Amino acid sequence: MYNSPVTAALWDARPTIFEALLDPPFHAPPQTQLLTKTPSHSRTSILYNFSSDHTLREQYKNPWNRVRIGKLLEDLDALAGTISDKHCSDDDTTTRPLLLVTASVDKMVLKKPPSVDHDLQISGAVIWVGRSSIEVQLEVTQSTNESSNTSDSVVLTANFIFVALDCKTKKAVPVNRLSPETEQEKLHFEGAEARNNLRKSKRGGDRRDFENGDVNRLEAMLAEGRIFCDMPALADRESILLRDTCLENSLICQPQQRNIHGRIFGGFLIRRAFELAFSTAYVFAGMVPCFLEVDHVDFLRPVDVGDFLHFKSCVLFTQLENPEQPLINIEVVAHVTRPELRSSEVSNTFYFTFTVRPESKATKNGFRLRNVVPATEEEARRILERMDAESLLLDKDETGQ
Repeated sequence: MYNSPVTAALWDARPTIFEALLDPPFHAPPQTQLLTKTPSHSRTSILYNFSSDHTLREQYKNPWNRVRIGKLLEDLDALAGTISDKHCSDDDTTTRPLLLVTASVDKMVLKKPPSVDHDLQISGAVIWVGRSSIEVQLEVTQSTNESSNTSDSVVLTANFIFVALDCKTKKAVPVNRLSPETEQEKLHFEGAEARNNLRKSKRGGDRRDFENGDVNRLEAMLAEGRIFCDMPALADRESILLRDTCLENSLICQPQQRNIHGRIFGGFLIRRAFELAFSTAYVFAGMVPCFLEVDHVDFLRPVDVGDFLHFKSCVLFTQLENPEQPLINIEVVAHVTRPELRSSEVSNTFYFTFTVRPESKATKNGFRLRNVVPATEEEARRILERMDAESLLLDKDETGQ
């Protein structure tokens, strides 16, 4: 484990809570008293002193003198967990603490690439709670000499959803109530409530039947893919099969990657998925990609120490309508594999969007990203479902819903 402002905040914020979490009184009674807390009770801010701390700067610097986005995403999850623990604590050392697991992460859009030469700040608090769910909102800001405007300093905003479980029975349990005080806190609460209702309405409806128009689109995609498979010499040189864009890697989950509850924490999975997605976009484009966003992520099953984790990535499709900002959409699927049991389950599916740097020399010399075409119906369905999800999100953004 590296030393960072996040790990320092985790141990300094509420030492008694985390000591109990590391050595929980398993036979102690469960928490029964629900408290009412305000967002200020859990509000936490940490500062990355990149401008003055050379060691810290070296830990977070990528080859292009920017902040490593994967490590930043990893830190966001760790800090969100710290904040949710602070809200859920009953301040009673005689009861067993709750087990908080990352259920999902809402879409994160990078508003500007953070520099490793200027100080960076992450701040956040619990903005909504349900019966056993907690939503934490984090904001990453960085001010530079060129801009002192607060809104211009926002790098990204992230929303993490946690579920509280009893650490002994592993069943969902109620959490402390939240009482927003300011108008801004009330707006955050209402917005989170609306997102929670939307998530509930979408459960079980991700896989849909294709209508006639969709079938025609699917057939058109497959027709181009069949040319690659049956007549490769006649295939479009500006296109490439989806299967030819794939990368993958594997690892054994180590104890050093576990969270304070003993499981592999979600931020580690996000970082590894991001790094593979970045490499996939890099190899596909032939130039350094720029990260734009990661879509909503659901954590479908926990990952334990010792699990064999396998990541598979591919370029799902490209969007070339805007030559100034062509888009590369990457899918990364994480599988938890147990060789002894001959089993493999999907833990997460991640969707990342990248572009290429507009100042790149290659883009000025008529460079063009290739189209991605499917070779199988399953690939075509994945592409269409993802395209339609992107269109739906874009429509909602434009209408303000």
